[in-house]
Amino acid sequence: MTNRKNLDRRDALKLTLGASLVAATSGFTAKAQTSQNAPAAGTNGGGFYRTKVGDFTVVVLSDGQAAPGAALPNWGANPELQDQFAAALRENFIDPARYVNNFNPMLIDTGTQRVLIDTGRGGDAGRLLANMAAAGYRPADVTTVFLTHGHGDHIGGLASFPGARLVMGEAEFNFWATQAQPSAAVQKNLIANRARFTLLGENAEIVPGVTTVPAYGHTAGQFAVLVRSGDQQLMHLADAGGQSILSLRFPANYLGFDADKPTAVATRARLFDRASNDRLRVVGYHFPWPGIGYVRRREGGGYEFVPEYFLF
Repeated sequence: MTNRKNLDRRDALKLTLGASLVAATSGFTAKAQTSQNAPAAGTNGGGFYRTKVGDFTVVVLSDGQAAPGAALPNWGANPELQDQFAAALRENFIDPARYVNNFNPMLIDTGTQRVLIDTGRGGDAGRLLANMAAAGYRPADVTTVFLTHGHGDHIGGLASFPGARLVMGEAEFNFWATQAQPSAAVQKNLIANRARFTLLGENAEIVPGVTTVPAYGHTAGQFAVLVRSGDQQLMHLADAGGQSILSLRFPANYLGFDADKPTAVATRARLFDRASNDRLRVVGYHFPWPGIGYVRRREGGGYEFVPEYFLF
């Protein structure tokens, strides 16, 4: 009787161990097969960064990146500062010959309205629509599109929002719409849609809680955008932010594509000073993804961009 019980226990133990071994082996095999068969992802994850400004939801949306290229003189055009610019980039582990430019539009969801700040490049290069979808938004969800200025990398995706109210600064729109030979992007996105645009002046309300901020110099009438809800604020600097290292560290820095360079320098000084003094969160259209953070004054002059602590 005792022997029989011992045999039953041994057999049960053998069966249990065998089953466990088969299950474990199957799991390892499945994991190995999955690892071997999984395709390598073409891009890193992300593409949208969601945060709160009071009761508003703000989503920074990547329109992708440009291919690596020379940072200078586009992102720092002052002839007398070229060596210092290059040294500052290298100090921050950036090869001046292989600089990668980002494009960071932004969506403001107030709960009743959804305002898109700039539309990216459009076409095959643009990633805005894919990243909007990943964030849970469709083009039809956008109620208002605000264009900070008329450069192609900000207006190129406008055709994807046929049902949205279009808003732009009056001086900026009129500058581009009256060019003797407007670019194809201006003809398609601005002039062809002239009747759809609401044109605004300085410190004007785009929708409640979202206002224009003068940011002239990069173009004739560029506006930055201030978002305010409750006691919280965030400013999208548009291209007044310039380059995240050079434009902040060197107060005299101007970009190769700044239209009015002295005015652009003065605008950056004013906006950076405001952001630093008020501890204001900012988004830079061309800052490294996700482009959101703070402006801090540096000892000895100038400023530096401090990326916001990334929250999942």
